[in-house]
Amino acid sequence: MPPSLDAPTVRTWCRLALAALGRAREEIDAINVYPVADGDTGTNLYLTVESAAQSVEAVFDAHASADPAARPTLPEAFRAMSHGALIGARGNSGTILAQLLRGMNEPLAHAAGDPDAAALRLALRSAADSAYEAVAHPAEGTMLTVASAAASAAQAADGGLVEVVRAAHTGARAALAATPGQLGVLRAAGVVDAGGLGLVAVLGALSDAVTGDASMRTDTAAGAGTSFRTGEPAEPDGCGEGAAGGGPAYEVIYLLEAPPAAIPPLRARLDALGDSLVVVGGDGLWNVHVHVDDVGAAIEAGIEAGRPYRIRVTHFGEQVRSTAGRHERAVVALVRGDGMAELCSQAGAVVVAVRPGDPPASGEIAAAIRGAHAREVILLPNDSDLRPAAGAAVEQARADGVRVALIPTRSAVQGIAALAVHEPSRRFDEDVVAMTSAAGATRYAELAVAERESWTMAGVCQAGDVLGLIDGDVAVIGPGVVDTAVRVLDRMLAAGGEMVTLVLGATAPAGLAARLESHVRDTHMAVDTVTYEGGQASCPLLIGVE
Repeated sequence: MPPSLDAPTVRTWCRLALAALGRAREEIDAINVYPVADGDTGTNLYLTVESAAQSVEAVFDAHASADPAARPTLPEAFRAMSHGALIGARGNSGTILAQLLRGMNEPLAHAAGDPDAAALRLALRSAADSAYEAVAHPAEGTMLTVASAAASAAQAADGGLVEVVRAAHTGARAALAATPGQLGVLRAAGVVDAGGLGLVAVLGALSDAVTGDASMRTDTAAGAGTSFRTGEPAEPDGCGEGAAGGGPAYEVIYLLEAPPAAIPPLRARLDALGDSLVVVGGDGLWNVHVHVDDVGAAIEAGIEAGRPYRIRVTHFGEQVRSTAGRHERAVVALVRGDGMAELCSQAGAVVVAVRPGDPPASGEIAAAIRGAHAREVILLPNDSDLRPAAGAAVEQARADGVRVALIPTRSAVQGIAALAVHEPSRRFDEDVVAMTSAAGATRYAELAVAERESWTMAGVCQAGDVLGLIDGDVAVIGPGVVDTAVRVLDRMLAAGGEMVTLVLGATAPAGLAARLESHVRDTHMAVDTVTYEGGQASCPLLIGVE
């Protein structure tokens, strides 16, 4: 099937971009020094794309509810993507990304059939130009520069759609590497532009979606060959524009319903109040972002222009917040299966249910953190795939004044081990260290049924084979659940262990627990076994060895 940019490709692009930003979120946050060194660019981009992806999924679901075989058109999918980004845009970088996506809308919507290379060239140029227009005082060496370079590289590329998307990604990476030479604050810090790094990740996801190379990237967001740090920080040279310390104290963001005629006066008024002004949108709905000292005046300007809502105000300095009515500490656990949810609840955790095929978004996790009403919260994701959303949720909760620690549990059995040593009477840091150590000392495994023939680290598997994954990698291939589980246990216990934890899934065969407990008792002396009815639908068995 030839490469194309259609509605399913947009859906794949959203998913790949969200995964790429999830992996790179922390490193993007770490190099965020412009326009304000507040360490949230990666998180803001992730939340913006998460909102876009949810909007695209919603339009696919709406079509499928009417006809299971139906799917949206490209214009419908892309409008959903850009609208979702607009209403969910966070921070300076997220707002600019929303405008980049909106700028791509018209050229793609008017392309005949599936867009070809020429339509995508126009879309990328339209995106870059519209983003420059949305920023009150555009600066070179930012994600605007990266977007423009991507558009220029696409225009210069020979060939079809594949060559254009690859050229755009390559051009963006080259522009990103050059950003420290264009912006003094980046050069002084020895980093590339954080927003540009995130945009490279998004364009890399577009290239993967169009070409069909949907394998998850494991390199940095910049792609192989591009470093996000440029070396040792340079000596200050007086060019540190936008550096922390002298700018406005607050970030104000709101959605605004207003006619187009009201936007130029709004821009002028907000520009006089502060800096980092970005106003994006159209068709009566706008996303307004500005850094100011006078929050009231910024909101009043929106009221005079139209109807502002979803107003968010963030203080760039230390925030002193009331914690009246809060508990001292809480644990929030993401869990699959009713049995596991009950087990974690009995251990005192606040549970966020992970439904099959419907993982919780960062906003849902952040709401659970805030809903715990605690001064301090420990979050257990219990799944590697949920780490990005959990990490973004932590940043949202921290912005609300909650002290949150994320323990990188990759399986429910590691979460159980962490909960077992949780002690609220300890100091917060000591409790986090103890729980992290317990989780880290627990090797984990799970059983899964192969859906198709494929290559694994243990050899070739056929559809219907039972796979035994140890620490995330396929280690055993067997014909049945019981035999495969026994082989997995033997392999894990060969390295030693004192305690085996078995969590039975909804599809676990009858007698599985008794068979495994007997095997451990007869074959591995002095090893205790504990069994729980987890009820998870995703796999018949989880194994932990401490």
